[in-house]
Amino acid sequence: MEEYKKAATLENEIESQVLDFMLSERNIPHIITSYYDTAYDGLYQTQKGWGYISAPEAYVKEIQEIISSLREESNLPDTVW
Repeated sequence: MEEYKKAATLENEIESQVLDFMLSERNIPHIITSYYDTAYDGLYQTQKGWGYISAPEAYVKEIQEIISSLREESNLPDTVW
């Protein structure tokens, strides 16, 4: 199995769902992880963002470009990768 690398921080659950659909449609392997922790009632999400996406290194740049265009279309700020 390939090693997965963090590709980007996700801003919210909607962004994660749209991105998951787009990447699955293109057969791009990825894992979306939420920072939500019930013990801390979502405290990390307010500090770190909703969650993050990781993928094999060969796909990281492509995923970052997809996220940039998605955020540009929805007027969300780009986050530093």
